[in-house]
Amino acid sequence: MEQWHHRTVIRDGINLATRRRGNPDGPAVLFVHGYPDNGDVWDAVAEALGDDYHLITYDVRGAGASSSPRGRQAYRLEELRDDLFAVIDALSPGRPVHLVGHDWGSIQAWEAVTEPGAEKRIASYTSLSGPCLDHIGHNLRATGAGDLAASLRQLAKSWYIGAFHIPALAPMAWKLGLGDAWPDLLRRTEGLSAPVSATQTRDGAQGVALYRANMLPRLLNPRERRTTVPVQLLVARRDRYVGPALLDSVPPWTGQLWRRELNTGHWGPLLGHAPLTARYLKAFIEHIEGAPADAALQRARVTAADGPDSGKLVVITGAGSGIGEQTALAFGARGATVLCTDIDPDSAARTARKIQDAGGQALSRKTDVGNSRSMEALARYVDKELGAPDVVVNNAGIGLAGPLLDTTVQDWKQVLDVNLWGVIHGCRLFARQMVDQAKSGHIVNVSSASAYLPSRALPAYATSKSAVLMLTECLRAELADQGIGVSAICPGIIDTPITGRARFVGVDDDEQSRRRDAAQRLYHKRGFTADRVARAIVDAVQGNRAEVPVSVEASGMRLIGRWAPGLARRLARLDVAP
Repeated sequence: MEQWHHRTVIRDGINLATRRRGNPDGPAVLFVHGYPDNGDVWDAVAEALGDDYHLITYDVRGAGASSSPRGRQAYRLEELRDDLFAVIDALSPGRPVHLVGHDWGSIQAWEAVTEPGAEKRIASYTSLSGPCLDHIGHNLRATGAGDLAASLRQLAKSWYIGAFHIPALAPMAWKLGLGDAWPDLLRRTEGLSAPVSATQTRDGAQGVALYRANMLPRLLNPRERRTTVPVQLLVARRDRYVGPALLDSVPPWTGQLWRRELNTGHWGPLLGHAPLTARYLKAFIEHIEGAPADAALQRARVTAADGPDSGKLVVITGAGSGIGEQTALAFGARGATVLCTDIDPDSAARTARKIQDAGGQALSRKTDVGNSRSMEALARYVDKELGAPDVVVNNAGIGLAGPLLDTTVQDWKQVLDVNLWGVIHGCRLFARQMVDQAKSGHIVNVSSASAYLPSRALPAYATSKSAVLMLTECLRAELADQGIGVSAICPGIIDTPITGRARFVGVDDDEQSRRRDAAQRLYHKRGFTADRVARAIVDAVQGNRAEVPVSVEASGMRLIGRWAPGLARRLARLDVAP
């Protein structure tokens, strides 16, 4: 990219150091940094956006190369707002900017965005880790007992705000060495490399005035601050300083709102995941400029009718019937967009239509989970058209019964390709997307109660499901640091169509039909339906449960397998063929 072009904008005797580069005829994007940063903190995001935009940054008063006026009142939000408007008027006259703010840059940007007539200067606003103080003030006044507990937890996170109100304490800390230690501190707490700033000590010491001039006045005496400017929230789920719940107060004050979540810390969207942040900015800006919203941005739109899983994408294999179908319906009823996949495209489409007929959002796609190319094609489609999923349910499976000595190599290949390799493909492909797109997602692998006990009647099937259970535990450990949950669901005797399609090896066609009919009667008599497994899957995702035995028999088999292995081996000798 070309070099930054520097210019000083003067407002009421305050020098504001600005930079700009890119296409002066493209959409203007104005970045506002937070505390204790300066405009350089946006360099990685600007680099990722490229030269198609007119990119503008500036050092707010008290930071970087801008003036540092004396006195607390010089740092009131009204002054910061007018600085921002002065920069817009000087560098993008006649064309509204797409405003992007982080931390205190976001807080002061809210002041500008909620000013009457702001839409004349601001085309859109993307907020990262910075709430409107007035919105928080109103929310605190309206809190009930439960919300009060959440507010107290946030106050515990924000302990430093109280320290900043102690005269001279914070500025002294910056001058006594915090400024020099800041890059290392950020590396230790956030795992990120921050740009080294020659003005870091001054920025930290002077910026304390932002808190002292605005926090208490705005929280204790909040104003009505609404906006018609389209707003996008980029929410860092692992933010140590601004909890995601603080942004729950935004919807009533906005006319158009989108919300996306990133599994990062406070500075992660700027320094660790700058390309992803740029990707979200591009999609939002281009939509506001007139382009159709992509599927991920459509899901991110916040509406009054949103369910608990609104905005989420759920991918389910084997969604054409049984557990997969019921799980798709359950997530669809919770507001998620559900991608129903099955080797039978007609059954997947029927499930998707049921969700749509109930008012939900769903798509369908033919996929053979036992075929690596088919699964890779599914993953490419999801990545390109829908964005990384929030939940993946690896459910597709087939049944196979009969002695090992009668089970052919082809039989083994078929059951392992679907029951085990299908899960492996779903885990490896979609977990990679979740990690790359900073999703705090969840993967559900449907195993079986047969994973708990050996059986002379189910050697191939039990082996495949036991492997799924161990795979789940391994992957759960691997992805824990990424904020991605992994759960194994182990149903017992469930009345689903899989029993009517299961194969029995080593018998003729007539005997196979008799055994299938007998198995179906047994499962139907048991009366444990697929919708109950679907509820267990939803609960496992919500509670991040590692392993869920579903049904009494599944729990019993789990206990015997773990605490009475001798009994389990004796039971394995029984011929339980129907």
